[in-house]
Amino acid sequence: MKVLNMISRRTLVSIAACAILAPAAALAEDTPKRVAIANYGEHPSLAATIAGFKKGLAKEGFVEGKTVRFTESHTNFSASLVPQMIAKLLADKPDVMFSLTTPVSQIAKKQLSSTTVPLVFGAITDPVAAKLVSSWTSGEDKVTGSSDFQSPKAIVAMARRLVPEAKVLGMPYSPGEANDVAFSQQLKKVVEAEGMTLLLVGVDSTNDIGPRMASFKGKADVIYNSTSSLLQPAVAAVAAACKHLQLPLINADDAAVRSGLATASASVSYDSVGFEAGVMAGKILKGASPRSLPPSKPALEQHALLISKKAMADVKLEPTAAVKDCRCYVD
Repeated sequence: MKVLNMISRRTLVSIAACAILAPAAALAEDTPKRVAIANYGEHPSLAATIAGFKKGLAKEGFVEGKTVRFTESHTNFSASLVPQMIAKLLADKPDVMFSLTTPVSQIAKKQLSSTTVPLVFGAITDPVAAKLVSSWTSGEDKVTGSSDFQSPKAIVAMARRLVPEAKVLGMPYSPGEANDVAFSQQLKKVVEAEGMTLLLVGVDSTNDIGPRMASFKGKADVIYNSTSSLLQPAVAAVAAACKHLQLPLINADDAAVRSGLATASASVSYDSVGFEAGVMAGKILKGASPRSLPPSKPALEQHALLISKKAMADVKLEPTAAVKDCRCYVD
């Protein structure tokens, strides 16, 4: 009888303990995952990347306000404020951090190295050159992400369609950005393979844009503005300089074409770039290792052509036979 009583008491204690622990376990399962978004500044392509990122997480089953909570911040393109922003986002104890642009991602990787928080990057041209990952074939232990790498072939093809007789493609670039330097080298190979010349002009700050762009006068036939974290936010200044020089501008982002600033773009979809990163983040939140998720790169066929009629008129450029009937125009 005593043995039975002891068993009964133990059973009751176990049941009571389970009753207490069950709500706690359920609460833990229902607690939303925390995702920090470290942005560089407000820009259409970056906004599209974030929107795509949230769609990617949703595809993996993470619903905003229910199973995932976002904390977003940006520095208005001030590199000196990035460390402070990262520290503030880390104070919220995120389960994963999403970083946009090369400068932000490089600093985020360094600051997260002493934590267990995995990093997923987005809107990075070349994560290998930026030393975010060591190769395109796999992620790092705590780092992976989605690239906005533009196909040099798509850019050169666009230049040829706009200005068939073009011999020199001009490109302003930021010497301090690993992405810019790496991409310019890859673009040079494709340009030269097409029998053209790539003319590079370094720009160290936005104040240098006007004077440095003047270096293209009488030398370049068409200008390309890359995904540079320095030059892309200042596309209006680059476009103004091109208009003054009467040179067509191919921009990495199509928003500048839609607003009538740039002549054309052969851009990737930033919504898709963000979506890929969101899917990766979702898999990581479910337990996948970032190392098992190779960085993604847009395929050539994922590049879309767009031409601005207004910007063409601004530089007195007539439609060529190659683009005359394409369904790629905006007013």
